[in-house]
Amino acid sequence: MENSRTVKKGDYLLIDYTGKLENGTVFDTTLKEKALETGIYDEEKKYSPFFFRADAGQVIKGIDAGVLGMREGEEKILKIAPGEAYGEYKNYLVQKVPLSRLELKEPPEAGKKIITPGGSEVKVLDSTETYATLDFNQELAGKTLILEIKLVTIVNGS
Repeated sequence: MENSRTVKKGDYLLIDYTGKLENGTVFDTTLKEKALETGIYDEEKKYSPFFFRADAGQVIKGIDAGVLGMREGEEKILKIAPGEAYGEYKNYLVQKVPLSRLELKEPPEAGKKIITPGGSEVKVLDSTETYATLDFNQELAGKTLILEIKLVTIVNGS
């Protein structure tokens, strides 16, 4: 009866997933083949099942809720609204910052990401000789996510 185990709160899990936006763009996956196929492969990344504890706040709410009750080997597609993912897009998190505060000598290129002196990775929306307009929102804020997940195993299931 090994496959009759279902995910309960507090179980440790290994899942494979592929995350997409509503338009079908893949933004992340644990599967090397899928990364290569969709053009997001990163040779620095280790492609292997993702380990976390169910319903412990280690992942976005939509995944925590979505895995409860799943059986080992089961596959499912989760549609996760922004409120259960990375939150709504907040306009106040777009800020004009003096280049001197960013410790930059040259204006950063629009569309690129930079690391602020405080250690935050932010997207550059625009820049001039003196200011950069930066977006401090999480990259997936305001987006509905489509996650194809497979429960590989319940590590400590009862």
